[in-house]
Amino acid sequence: MVRPVDLRNVRVLDLSQDWDIHTPGFATYDGPTIKWIKRVAFDKVGGQHISSTLHVGTHLDAPLHFITNSQDIASIPLDKLFGPAVIVDLEKLGLGDYDLYTPQHFEDWEHSPGIHIERRDILSVHTGYHKYYPSNWAGESQYDETRYFIKHPGPTREFADWVLDRGISWLGVDAGSMDHPMNTVIRTLRPDLAAAAEEKLGRSLSDIFPVKDYQVMHNALFPHLVFHAENVGGLIDEVLDQRVWIGCYPWRFKGGEAAFCRIVAYVQE
Repeated sequence: MVRPVDLRNVRVLDLSQDWDIHTPGFATYDGPTIKWIKRVAFDKVGGQHISSTLHVGTHLDAPLHFITNSQDIASIPLDKLFGPAVIVDLEKLGLGDYDLYTPQHFEDWEHSPGIHIERRDILSVHTGYHKYYPSNWAGESQYDETRYFIKHPGPTREFADWVLDRGISWLGVDAGSMDHPMNTVIRTLRPDLAAAAEEKLGRSLSDIFPVKDYQVMHNALFPHLVFHAENVGGLIDEVLDQRVWIGCYPWRFKGGEAAFCRIVAYVQE
């Protein structure tokens, strides 16, 4: 017999960003096109057609995104996509443009709210850069597409190794990539800002991100079926530094390397 669950005192918060014709895709990925193919006036029904790559708006990357014949969206168990989570506020720790975050930031964070990051937790990384997203709909908004995609803080291999050591289930981030922007194709697309990042960090980007560590949060974690959602946002500011339950809801996409999704936080009142 299935026991009923009392959800009357649970607040449901949307941590997803809007998805519309203005929502940008990640670097080199086409954004959406949306058109009406039926109108009520002529067809007695409205109908739309959309075309888009998958790395647009709040979306979930499956391991198949980087590994041939690996786990696709439909193969990810629903009970992995729903579970206990912690929302770690790195913005409060002072991280800003081009900065690097390390395991030490998260271990220091644990002492502040007194919350321990447990094995099999979902870890949501809040950089505060969701406020710069062109489709941000909640809270403070300072739309700046360049800053959002190209200047947000990001990790190195040390953090990827820590994620595996700590047994994190999967991750989310309120930025364009789980990887540092200068550890993606953006470094070659915007050499002017790559130079600015080197000046800020005081080191060569090739030293910080050697070739073997290229997109390390994808290449090092996906083989272990530790994946992530990107462009998280929405009402995330209301659950910072808290332990909540999170659900990630993509459609059951057989053969999908990624999928648009809704990220939802459940907070016990």
